[in-house]
Amino acid sequence: METPGSQSSLHRANLERVVRAVRLAGSLTQAEIARTTGLSAATVSNIVRELKDGGTVEVTPTSAGGRRARSVSLSGDAGIVIGVDFGHTHLRVAVGNLAHQVLAEESEPLDVDASAAQGFDRAEQLVNRLIAATGVERSKVAGVGLGVPGPIDVESGTLGSTAILPGWTGTKPAEELQGRLGVPVHVDNDANLGALGELVWGSGRGVRDLAYIKVASGVGAGLVINSKIYRGPGGTAGEIGHITLDESGPVCRCGNRGCLETFAAARYVLPLLQSSHGTDLTMEGVVRLARDGDPGCRRVIADVGRHIGSGVANLCNLLNPSRVVLGGDLAEAGELVLGPIRESVGRYAIPSAARQLSVLPGALGGRAEVLGALALALGEMGDSTLLDGSLTAVTPAFT
Repeated sequence: METPGSQSSLHRANLERVVRAVRLAGSLTQAEIARTTGLSAATVSNIVRELKDGGTVEVTPTSAGGRRARSVSLSGDAGIVIGVDFGHTHLRVAVGNLAHQVLAEESEPLDVDASAAQGFDRAEQLVNRLIAATGVERSKVAGVGLGVPGPIDVESGTLGSTAILPGWTGTKPAEELQGRLGVPVHVDNDANLGALGELVWGSGRGVRDLAYIKVASGVGAGLVINSKIYRGPGGTAGEIGHITLDESGPVCRCGNRGCLETFAAARYVLPLLQSSHGTDLTMEGVVRLARDGDPGCRRVIADVGRHIGSGVANLCNLLNPSRVVLGGDLAEAGELVLGPIRESVGRYAIPSAARQLSVLPGALGGRAEVLGALALALGEMGDSTLLDGSLTAVTPAFT
């Protein structure tokens, strides 16, 4: 038992600070560790040496600013985390180690009408298959991050109403999957995990405040404030798709009229082009045709961009983020959609907020959510577990 305030307890706390900094970043030079933790360079050097001798971290030569440096990362065999992403038509699973390396990843179609039980059974099978493919012992699984396309009640863990997976409303996804896998499962909605994925590995790297806008079957936003996901007391923060743009507009699935979602989501946008392009058109197809010069698809994407920009302008006025990252199929349209978004932001946002904002496409594409799930699992694990040299089924980042 360590006495609070003693030298041993202070040393332990410093060890955990260094491990946490490396765990969340993936890899850091010793100088970066010192800046991140506030510890002196000498203290960091001694701690890194101790962690290296104990097998907790690996140290490799690198360069920083033209000077030789040492990069510190968690040991590749210290444990693994798993990311699971349920989408409108897919199930994607990834396995990564604590050094931020993806060891295995696979995606397969998911029937939108499948029951929750069927979906979790599929996830269990895919997770087990990928763990076996990595050759890592199952006891090394530190935890699982799970993404679902709907709001999660923060207190109960219950999935709220979702039009994407209607048969899943009222289930407790984390509890369901944890019962099958026997390891801790942490759950969040897909927009939040997309934000986390882009923050750690994609277009959000280097910023502390951003909004990730996902446009697919619905429209949602993942909000990052001071480097942390902001969920709100009920877990429903970021429902940008239900900002009212037109009180007399189309009726939304939420019961209101003229929500942003009714002007930007695929289910409302695709019918605009069906008479000229057929009923089999998808948002991916619209983007492809627009990039090839199709005038109708270009007009629709530009209109969608302007509507999204109106919603983003509201975000700017309220939260003043430094970056907005656009995800989902629509992001592949590039400047065809980003230009109109910036145009609306410039028109409707407070000038100072608009000047400080950068609007970028997501860098991770369809992988953003599953990588965010890995980051969620990694962020929830305890550093003391690593320092004690063992991972158990009670605890739990990627290129």
